[in-house]
Amino acid sequence: MDIQAVRAKAREHLQAGAVTEGYGAQRDAVVKLLNDALATELVCVLRYKRHQFMASGIHAEPVAAEFAAHAAQELQHAERVAQRIIQLGGEPDFSPATLEQRSHAEYVAGKTLRDMIQENLVAERIAIDSYRAMAIYVGERDSTTRRLLEEILAMEEEHAHDMADLLERE
Repeated sequence: MDIQAVRAKAREHLQAGAVTEGYGAQRDAVVKLLNDALATELVCVLRYKRHQFMASGIHAEPVAAEFAAHAAQELQHAERVAQRIIQLGGEPDFSPATLEQRSHAEYVAGKTLRDMIQENLVAERIAIDSYRAMAIYVGERDSTTRRLLEEILAMEEEHAHDMADLLERE
C-alpha cells in the first residue's frame, strides 16, 4: 500500500465525508434503500405503540410490555439507519406524508390482541425478507451498510420469534 497516495487521496473531496473513492456502491441507490428502511422502521414504531396502548384482555399486560420494548428497538433501528444516511451524504426522509407509501410493512391496527400480535409478526417477516434482500444488494460494495442491515435483520428475526411465541401461548 502506498501510504503517501492514500494520504493524498484522503485530502481530496473532503466534502464527501465518509464516502471515499473506494466506495463501490451507488450512493444514491443505497440512500433510497435506507430511506425505505427508515420508513419501514417508523411505521413499525407507530404500529407497536398503538398496539401497546390498545392491548386489552387477560393477557394484555405482558403483551403490551413486549410491544413497548419492540417499539423502542424499532426506534433505535430508525436512528441508526438515519445516521448511516447522513454518513453517506444523504438526507433522512421523515416525511409523514409519504411514510406508509415508502414503508415495506403496513400499518394495520388490529382489533383483538391476537390480531395485533399477528400483524406485528407479519410486519417482522416482511422486514426480515427486506433486510436480507437489502444486505445482499449492498454486498461487499458497502460493507458498513451491509453490517448495519445484518445487525437489524438479526433483531427483526428475534422480534418475529417473540411474536410467534406470543401466539403459541394463547
